[in-house]
Amino acid sequence: MHTLVIKNLDSIRETARQFIALMGDYTVFAFHGEMGAGKTTFIKAVCEELGVDDPVNSPTFAIINEYRSATTGELIYHFDCYRINKIREAYDLGAEDYFASGALCFIEWPEKIEELLPYDCVNVEITETENGERTITIDL
Repeated sequence: MHTLVIKNLDSIRETARQFIALMGDYTVFAFHGEMGAGKTTFIKAVCEELGVDDPVNSPTFAIINEYRSATTGELIYHFDCYRINKIREAYDLGAEDYFASGALCFIEWPEKIEELLPYDCVNVEITETENGERTITIDL
């Protein structure tokens, strides 16, 4: 278990670098947290630190956004499962294929598709503290 802290938006990129250093060979990351906790903002910072030049936005309506690192050429998939109402929808999107692809997968609202997540999925919890900081707990 590792804990990182985002003190403010000015420090988010440093925290993203710390997160990347902890990722190891894992490829599927399930981001848990309340609405507004900062899941999308943190994933955006991580993607940017990984070399994504394209705008990183929440795939709320598309469900999946695909990015490519300009530095490594690595594919990154960003899922927002908030609008998934039935597990069949995730099957139809081919979620399992994405998770098995070896590409990085960052998943918001993973509880909606929990039964599809691979056994080695890393759970990441983002919580907001009273003073506005964000605590990121990584279950490695």
